Amino acid sequence: MIINIDNDLKGSILDIGGGGEAIIGQMYGDRVTAIDNRQEELDEAPNCCTKLLMDAEKLSFFDGSFDNVTFFYTLMYMSEEIQRKAIFEATRVLKTGGIMCIWDCAISSAYPEPFVVDLDIQFTDKRIHTSYGIVKLDPQSSDSISQLLKNAGLNIVSLKEESGQFNITCRKD
Repeated sequence: MIINIDNDLKGSILDIGGGGEAIIGQMYGDRVTAIDNRQEELDEAPNCCTKLLMDAEKLSFFDGSFDNVTFFYTLMYMSEEIQRKAIFEATRVLKTGGIMCIWDCAISSAYPEPFVVDLDIQFTDKRIHTSYGIVKLDPQSSDSISQLLKNAGLNIVSLKEESGQFNITCRKD
């Protein structure tokens, strides 16, 4: 599956789960603050942005600190309850008028057999191949994530789905 990322976010960006490949960090550079709850993921990430060890459920930023918040294939690693908490926290630190972007996949079953998605991520002049895999009990879909976003007070601006992958853009009004 090819994921195209447009370079259209303006201002500061909080990338939740931004360790590993640091896709958003590679795209937007020093405008990104990437957080991850696993130090080894931050250590693995290229030095293209600010990297902080932090839990998405308890963000240590002031209200309205960021112009944008991104989740790039991060919610799939969270239970539904943690997704809810992370989205509420992300909404808290997002400025009024700010944009939240989520890229993720529909998962009907990831237990007992793991769920794995292979991606080719295309941005600017670079393509990165990676795989993300999980074992978890909670299914997820664009509908379930959209509902969590609406419950957090966000307005869906666009929702694109293709081959089990989805990209949701929403705004905090």
